[in-house]
Amino acid sequence: MRAAPYLVGAVAGYLADARLGDPRRGHPVALFGTAAARLEGRLWRDHRGAGALHTALAVGAVAGGAALAARAARRAPLAEAALTAAATFTVLGGTSLTREARTIERSLAAGDLTAARERLPHLCGRDPSGLDEQQIARAVVESVAENTADAVVNALVWGGIAGVPGLLAFRAVNTLDAMVGHKSPRHRRFGWAAARLDDVAGWPGARLTALLTVAASDSPARTWRVWRRDGSAHPSPNAGQAEAAFAGALDVRLGGTLRYGERVEHRPVLGAGRPPVAVPDIARACRLSRRVGVLALAVTAGARCLVLARAGRT
Repeated sequence: MRAAPYLVGAVAGYLADARLGDPRRGHPVALFGTAAARLEGRLWRDHRGAGALHTALAVGAVAGGAALAARAARRAPLAEAALTAAATFTVLGGTSLTREARTIERSLAAGDLTAARERLPHLCGRDPSGLDEQQIARAVVESVAENTADAVVNALVWGGIAGVPGLLAFRAVNTLDAMVGHKSPRHRRFGWAAARLDDVAGWPGARLTALLTVAASDSPARTWRVWRRDGSAHPSPNAGQAEAAFAGALDVRLGGTLRYGERVEHRPVLGAGRPPVAVPDIARACRLSRRVGVLALAVTAGARCLVLARAGRT
């Protein structure tokens, strides 16, 4: 069966992430980030064209190298499964995501607001200095929702579409967006291409995340209603899909005012009329994230099997 190596590798990589999480040192994504930062130092200009070249070279190198490795491994099913497992483990971040969220939850539950504020930047880019307990809990739940899409579902979607090159290329795109895709003075133009490419690459996985959240919810009807009503209200074309679905599934209110350093954003409310996030909702969000991840693995690995089976018949 042509699809067996991918299926075995994807499951093995997912289980490895579930058991181990991200390595503390020498993570391939961190190494890519270092290389991309050095390339930025050589190419940076306050111009969209320079940023587009940076994005093309960084992502192209990853995708090209992955394609060559996948082609070489195709001759031996065991090597192909091992390569898929390694790539899947590399790109997934679901376990580290929920570990960080639960660490903050424990600090909040113990009344240690200072520790929770110190830990929040490990999970998202918001300024924690002026946040109270409820605002930190909301930030954590929103980050769990958004990163369930980015760090789990989207990577698996692109693996289902394009195998190992899809897995690694998506992680490269998403990492570049985190590095240069924000609206700082340095990256407003230079990071435009990375941000737009991340929007495009994240489109299918964000919507699959919402659909799987509906399926994983204790109240699918309510989750569907909140997602369909509020999912497009978010300024991001993708983040709002997962956040609105999580708001419906957890029966909480997300969105509103938030601060990134000196920049303040007033975002639409997702799940209007529902209670604000409380500290125990963090654990509920983490459990929901894990259920969505398992469903995503099943759906995307199954889709990859169908793609390869169809290709084998042509």
